[in-house]
Amino acid sequence: MTISSRSINEPPANLKRGAKHYTGKASVLERQPHIYEQVYPWIWQSTQVTTGDGESIRVPSGLKRMREQFERAHKTGGSVWFIGNGGSAAIASHMAVDWTKNGGIRSRAMNDAPTLTCLANDFGYDQVFAKGLEQHATKRDAVVIISTSGRLLNIVAASGVARTLGCFIATLSGMNPNNVLRQRGDVNFYIPCVDYGIVETAHLILLHSVIER
Repeated sequence: MTISSRSINEPPANLKRGAKHYTGKASVLERQPHIYEQVYPWIWQSTQVTTGDGESIRVPSGLKRMREQFERAHKTGGSVWFIGNGGSAAIASHMAVDWTKNGGIRSRAMNDAPTLTCLANDFGYDQVFAKGLEQHATKRDAVVIISTSGRLLNIVAASGVARTLGCFIATLSGMNPNNVLRQRGDVNFYIPCVDYGIVETAHLILLHSVIER
């Protein structure tokens, strides 16, 4: 695969706006359609996507549904909430930033340390995300639940609250094909792999790719 580029001796757009964080000549790469599918073919070929009623759909269709719901949430005054533990929490923060800045979608990650420790201390760690959603989420929101195993109690509890509130739910999981989370979303992305790194990387790539669609 060849990625074409064109060298332009012009500063990046942010330099034109007066930013002082870059120096030197800029090389501008042209945007490549379907670049994620080309660079990461295994993810697109292997990821299994299902709807809330268990229907199997193709990866592009699942990503399209997710993006449409993100846009709906934003346009109606809602937000997109990203939730995860550990490495998945890092993905949640990353995606909240990218979707806000690059996607133009109001996005948040539910992993503020004081809030999480408060909720865990008072209600138990299995309720940290559920209680947060109860206080902050509304039916206008979309909730993205990221979990390598798809079986942690706080993740399952969060999906239950999101469903009660009427939020759109997207799940990303891996490992066990019968994991609970895989059955909890309106669109569910499952990575058939037992390697944590592969599953987490696939989740990150899928969520990144939605911004580019």
